[in-house]
Amino acid sequence: MPARKSALITGIGGQDGAYLAQLLVSKGYKVFGTSRDASASRFDSLARIGVAQQVSLLSMAPHDFKSTLTVISKVRPDEIYHLAGQTSVGLSFEQPSETIESITIGTLNILEALRFLDMPVRFYHASSSECFGDTGGVPADEHTPFNPVSPYAVAKAASHWLVRNYREAHKMFAANGILFNHESELRPARFVTQKIVQAAYRISCGSTEKLMLGDLSISRDWGWAPEYVEAMWRILQLDYADDFVIATGETNSLEDFVDQSFACFGLDWTEHVVRDDKLMRPNEISWSQGDPEKARKILGWQASKRMRDVVKILSIV
Repeated sequence: MPARKSALITGIGGQDGAYLAQLLVSKGYKVFGTSRDASASRFDSLARIGVAQQVSLLSMAPHDFKSTLTVISKVRPDEIYHLAGQTSVGLSFEQPSETIESITIGTLNILEALRFLDMPVRFYHASSSECFGDTGGVPADEHTPFNPVSPYAVAKAASHWLVRNYREAHKMFAANGILFNHESELRPARFVTQKIVQAAYRISCGSTEKLMLGDLSISRDWGWAPEYVEAMWRILQLDYADDFVIATGETNSLEDFVDQSFACFGLDWTEHVVRDDKLMRPNEISWSQGDPEKARKILGWQASKRMRDVVKILSIV
């Protein structure tokens, strides 16, 4: 019998980490997950999708090299999926130092630990569509230049190039998944998509609140998170390491998302939504759209759910 594969997921408590753990468990992997303090973390997402008891949880602070080296040396996984780090673009403007440290230094420490241990680990880094900035209505592919416009995007771009550098300089199997926006029921309420759907639901139940939002004209490429973690796994099953844009290829405005969300509850959004300039970011991306053709051709991956599908699923109470 072939040896059972093992995988280490940093940031396993988040949306992507939980769905990825579920996927890998279903494929027979022995799954390890980390957070900065595993004994104090709740891991509600893992429990919610029924895999909490099938994952071994460890404490690891990616920004601390000794902590990172110790855990990787102990687990000695076949694959590492690095999903940890500050995840809010808006918060990154308020906490730029923490954002850079948690994302960029965390990625560097894992790469350095793998180089130091000289382990044949396949490493996946969660890059981001935010690295591209505003592409002016043109879908971004793997050759589109980066133009980061937030501390979060700067950190992700730096991490992306660190992965490329270690792959080329040290011949490591290190790959980037450049994921565009992807949602699910596991998204925290602070994310705008959940904020919208949950407000629409409460209003449909009789709440008289007004939903405060920023710029409704921004456009995003929204997909379904459980499909995107499948792409992560496929990236590490190739014979060589490479970078891939993971997206639906379809873009919709935030106003479209709001309209669809309120319509699911039989409401006219214009009667319940108020623009709040305080929610505007210092530097906003107007248009974001991905070109997933390379993923389709090489990975055999293609998104089946688009924005309207995502809204319908999130609106099921």
